[in-house]
Amino acid sequence: MAAGTAALTKASLTSAASASERAGAKPATLKVGLYSITYLGIWYRGKALTAEDVLHRAKRYGYDGVEIDGKRPHGNPLDMPKSRCRKLRGLADSLGLEIYSVAANNDFSSPIPEIRECQIAYVRELIRMAADLQAKTLRVFLAWPGVTKHPQIARYDIARGLWKTIHEHFSPEETWVWCREGLAECARYAGDAGIILALQNHAPVIHDHRDVLRMVREVNSPHLKVCLDAPIMPDKSPSVIQEAARAVGSLQVLSHFGGEYKREADGSVKGAEFYPHFVQAMKEIGYTGYVGYELCHALPVVNGQTVGIEYVDECAELAAEFMRGLIRSVP
Repeated sequence: MAAGTAALTKASLTSAASASERAGAKPATLKVGLYSITYLGIWYRGKALTAEDVLHRAKRYGYDGVEIDGKRPHGNPLDMPKSRCRKLRGLADSLGLEIYSVAANNDFSSPIPEIRECQIAYVRELIRMAADLQAKTLRVFLAWPGVTKHPQIARYDIARGLWKTIHEHFSPEETWVWCREGLAECARYAGDAGIILALQNHAPVIHDHRDVLRMVREVNSPHLKVCLDAPIMPDKSPSVIQEAARAVGSLQVLSHFGGEYKREADGSVKGAEFYPHFVQAMKEIGYTGYVGYELCHALPVVNGQTVGIEYVDECAELAAEFMRGLIRSVP
């Protein structure tokens, strides 16, 4: 580009930006979402909220949108025909919220073909559901052991033990190939529906962002991108967070944060030390999508009882305050 043309282009862009500022337009930035798994009724004492109730909670606590978990009672595709999706989308619109994503709880890693084929069918239906909800992305795993709920509160250890036993006779590379085949097939379905699959850096097959990027390269589909989450990175040091963000770059389309929150004596809300570094890294790569709050781990037991939904409400409200403040304060 000639120097004069470049200068003119720069001046035009500066003028346009100034005009936008005068008009009150805000620069694009990260958005804060609520992942509905927080209110699925498996980690706290009490019943799950309906998907509609989750939308109302998100509005009350100042979230920009909601990610619908792809299982009952929130978003199993068996319960989500087009008419139901339209109603839920209409409610979100009336509240000024986005349904920005749907989350699959899928496992492409089984050595049993019939199970892998069932998982592909499940994800294909979730893709349909996401399109009916006008969500942009579908969060996917390579492998997911699942959770159990016995007798009241959920546990990870039983399902993880079963997953380990099932895979002990097969090599990691065999498992990788099964996952790649399932993901590649689902990426084709996603392309047909106009949905982007967001592969999360979640164990057990994936260990870090390098594994995510390896799989994305091998599938080689424009309909498969990345969901990089800081809390599940094995190394959360500032340098590694920055390196991971830069490596993912424009492939980043979704993210999550977690934790339990309370208001400190000075009125502030504090979170994990690595979050400012992650938000800064996301801003540096130009990511302006959602960082969604999820509460999906065992919660405190008080007087012999797991805490109830009131505890979750407090965490969800303060988590939104924490992340909004962080986004504003981090350069």
